[in-house]
Amino acid sequence: MIVDWQADPIKGALLHVDLKRIAMDQLLRVSVPVLLKGEAPGVKVQGGILEQMMREVEIECLPADIPNHIDGDVSQLMFGQTLRVSDLPHSDKIKFITDENQAIAHVTAVKEVVVETPVEGAEAAATTAEPEVIKKGKQEAEGEVAEGGEKPAKAEKAEKAEKSEKKK
Repeated sequence: MIVDWQADPIKGALLHVDLKRIAMDQLLRVSVPVLLKGEAPGVKVQGGILEQMMREVEIECLPADIPNHIDGDVSQLMFGQTLRVSDLPHSDKIKFITDENQAIAHVTAVKEVVVETPVEGAEAAATTAEPEVIKKGKQEAEGEVAEGGEKPAKAEKAEKAEKSEKKK
């Protein structure tokens, strides 16, 4: 029986396989996948969503009786109903190790995302908290003269910078 294997991550080639010798007359514990079959009326008619919480169950049986998968019938699930491990089909040859009350799948309501609308006071606070942008350059200082007949300090600095650039 194959227990584990390793594959090359790039090429995908098989690198190593771990095998286990088993006796055909002794019980084994194995995990078996659960496949859901059918269409739930809770989804089709009532508008719910089928959610599978458990993808595999652990069983105990003889090596010759190990199934490839266990089919779970969801064709009777209505809104709010649950398919449990005890509801899965099984024979006398298979014993469930997983708790029989554990849920496999259920039909639930669609969850809606509620978007909160901001309060008007919060919007006003957000607009006043924005930083003030300071303009650079000569835009406000070009040709303007202050009330006292003098040019503002920014205008004088801008003119000096222009003159030094022209000399170069």
